[in-house]
Amino acid sequence: MSVLFGLLWPLERFNTVVLAIGKVIAVIALAIMVALILGQVFFRYVLSDAPNWTEEGARFGMLWMTGLMAPLAFRMGGFVSIDMLERALPRVVSGLLTLLILGIALWVLVIAWERGLNNHVQTLSGRGCSSSLRWPFGIEIGKCGAKFQNNYQYASLFVGVNLLILVNVELIIRQIIKLLGQGDRLTPLNADDFQGAD
Repeated sequence: MSVLFGLLWPLERFNTVVLAIGKVIAVIALAIMVALILGQVFFRYVLSDAPNWTEEGARFGMLWMTGLMAPLAFRMGGFVSIDMLERALPRVVSGLLTLLILGIALWVLVIAWERGLNNHVQTLSGRGCSSSLRWPFGIEIGKCGAKFQNNYQYASLFVGVNLLILVNVELIIRQIIKLLGQGDRLTPLNADDFQGAD
């Protein structure tokens, strides 16, 4: 049992810190995304000409917001789930079912990790240059010069999958500890951020 807690505590602390930082960055990305979309609507309908980079900039913010908030939502139980069967089963069987589902989710996430890296970040489209999104003040960085490289956007999903894997491993260890009857020793995950999501 001490081995499980020895694995859980550093992972739990790491996830707590990284996801808190990710939440702040995701809120900033959301604010930028909303500002860009509102700006695009204003310019398009009031001034009849919207800058062409606002749509791609909003997508950039949306991708990073999703990549950073999905692991936090997963950890806190904020994803939609159907738990009628889980509630109807005895505690041990329900715990084993939850462990099986977490194992399947980890398998899917490992496949997504490989596909995300090889099909998006490291591919021709990932190494390509943005069509309209440019660095401010004409700064030139990397092979795309003043334009953003696409893998800055695609990396958000890869980062998100990595964080989802870490959260999934934490949840698997927590579930094993609960099945072994030591759930009362676990630090509860704070679900205050998801009030009303039930």
